[in-house]
Amino acid sequence: MLDFSAVRNKEMTFIQLTANLTVADLRRLTNEMVDEQLRLISECTDADVVFVPVDSEAHDPYAEDESDLNLAWTLGHLIVHVTASSEEAAYLAAELARGVPYREGRSRYEVYWETVVSIDQCRARLEESRRMRLASLDLWPAAPHLDNGYQTKSGLEVNPLVRFVFGLSHDDSHLEQIAEVVRQAKVSR
Repeated sequence: MLDFSAVRNKEMTFIQLTANLTVADLRRLTNEMVDEQLRLISECTDADVVFVPVDSEAHDPYAEDESDLNLAWTLGHLIVHVTASSEEAAYLAAELARGVPYREGRSRYEVYWETVVSIDQCRARLEESRRMRLASLDLWPAAPHLDNGYQTKSGLEVNPLVRFVFGLSHDDSHLEQIAEVVRQAKVSR
């Protein structure tokens, strides 16, 4: 898996991190990430999926309902959140790779987390997300438009590789949280 520590420590940019990546690398990295998430939940039960953990750092500034602002996320909630973010990154990356000019806005759909109540649903959501992300790479032309991109408001340079890797970085940022929810759920059994 990619090591994002140099980017997070501002010792390297995403452009530098992704400079030598190929579409084959993105496929491999996607499989590694989904495999790691599946490994983290491999011993979970249905009860673990809906277990509400203690999370003193719970804060979702994007919560649609103010009552959810500091809601601790269940395992089911985490799985639908990370998969939605990675799928969005993959589809926006495919547009850039095809030469489509950047446009403001989101390309995101997140399964309602309250409907995810079983470990089989979590596994199925991860496998479906894997399939969708890998399929998005089939949309990339043989010679992707790697010079097609944009600059974020904070000055970050984004091209198709960076946009795809944003999803993996987001997944990576939630791995410890997933592991902690699993740990707490096992202890509560």
